[in-house]
Amino acid sequence: MVRTVQIGAVKIGGRQPLALLAGPCVIESRRAVVNLAGRLVTMARDQAIPLVFKASYDKANRSALTSFRGPGLRAGLDAFLEIKERYGVPVLTDVHSPAEAEVAASVVDALQIPAFLCRQTDLIVAAAGTGKPVNIKKGQFLAPWDMRHVVAKAEAAGNRRLLLTERGASFGYNQLVVDMRSLLVLREFGYPVVFDATHSVQRPGAGEQGTSGDRQWAPALARAAVATGCDAVFVETHPQPGRAKSDKDNTLRLASLPPLIAALKAIDDVVDRRART
Repeated sequence: MVRTVQIGAVKIGGRQPLALLAGPCVIESRRAVVNLAGRLVTMARDQAIPLVFKASYDKANRSALTSFRGPGLRAGLDAFLEIKERYGVPVLTDVHSPAEAEVAASVVDALQIPAFLCRQTDLIVAAAGTGKPVNIKKGQFLAPWDMRHVVAKAEAAGNRRLLLTERGASFGYNQLVVDMRSLLVLREFGYPVVFDATHSVQRPGAGEQGTSGDRQWAPALARAAVATGCDAVFVETHPQPGRAKSDKDNTLRLASLPPLIAALKAIDDVVDRRART
């Protein structure tokens, strides 16, 4: 039985309809992120899909020292607070150290564990210990069944408000591949499963100054994941991906989301939700 996890007013898992986790990779400016959040909220309302807004205040695992990281914790949380107050949308952000978890949890509705950090025991325990829902991204270096140890750490901290995210697995150098069986394995832990469509098409470290990617494959993988039976889809989006300061090659153009969401919802409508529980 897959439990339902609630983030703000958004219910994910169980027999709930497909949900969307979306936003830019990183906060580029307060004005830009607030504007993008408003556009996403309007789009989600028009497409009748539950939305959790996601953005990062700091990208701590950049490829190069000179890569843009974001405004930092305090400025980022101020932007999230404005988004929540203005639009009423729940907000998700990633944390990189145990010390950040409690501070971030005072503002956002859910915390996220980056894939590279999913084995960091202190971070998992600290995030779970806040009591907020925690989205744990499966490391690209982990087999899906190895996530049982990660789940056990969060549960030992008293938290069963978990989401598990598939984001591809390492396949040689600078390549990722998606095994849709991973979604089914992760589901066996009893928590909602998210498919990260845009990070799954990254080419880690393959760019001149960082990560490259193949955004054109993300919609097809998202459709396949929804047909397999995931509970939510995660996408990074930007009005002009080519100008994005992080993940520009795998980020989806904002204008391309409405037809993609319509297609994903149509697939979700024919998936037997009883099979997902």
